Amino acid sequence: MEGSHSKIKFSSEAYFSTPVWTAECPVFLEPMLKLTDRYLKKSRKKVLQPAIKERDKQLGANLEDFGMSNHSESFNADPKAKQFVDFCGQRSYEFLDWCGFNLKNCSIHFTECWVQEFSSKGAGHHDIHAHWNQHVTGFYFLKASNKTSMPVLHDPRPGAMMTKLPQKDETKITFANPAVHYKVKPGTMIIIPGYTPHQYPIDMGLEPFRFVHWNIQVVPSAISQATSMRQKNEKNA
Repeated sequence: MEGSHSKIKFSSEAYFSTPVWTAECPVFLEPMLKLTDRYLKKSRKKVLQPAIKERDKQLGANLEDFGMSNHSESFNADPKAKQFVDFCGQRSYEFLDWCGFNLKNCSIHFTECWVQEFSSKGAGHHDIHAHWNQHVTGFYFLKASNKTSMPVLHDPRPGAMMTKLPQKDETKITFANPAVHYKVKPGTMIIIPGYTPHQYPIDMGLEPFRFVHWNIQVVPSAISQATSMRQKNEKNA
């Protein structure tokens, strides 16, 4: 009887995995570097510099932008960003369609699309987080190297994290991994489900680290059309 048990073979399937799309898209580097230079200059003057001044006043020290990041306003409506935004929107739609979601009678909307650059003095970072009520999150890296920070994606399954066991070998990618990191370069694009927690470890400030970050929400077409009509009426009132 015991010998017959040893002959039982199990098949292996993988379900409930988190899809990640990556691609090298250098075609957008030059125009997006030029465009984001302008947005970062504006946000540095209006947001970052006042924040630095207030922090230095509170601490009685001159830390410049140590530990901070320059975070712009959304620019997805800027005509100069149209080709890039259209590309990201189309790829995000295809990503959801490839995942198996029914997007009939739905439309996709950018809720935000901004650029950020970590401090040249070091310690720029983002703690682990996800963006609420989003269906797609994306990144496009404009300045990055093996000396900068990098994106880290975390297991989005609460149950898996609550019952996580130690890994046998932390140098390997297995089903036991709680997180994975990507070594990116200028032109790298990453698209993930909006529910995926992500993080950027502390940057040393040795080389520039800049990336575009966007979020997309899927909305039923009827709601989208009603919202557009309401906004049009408010504008004309």
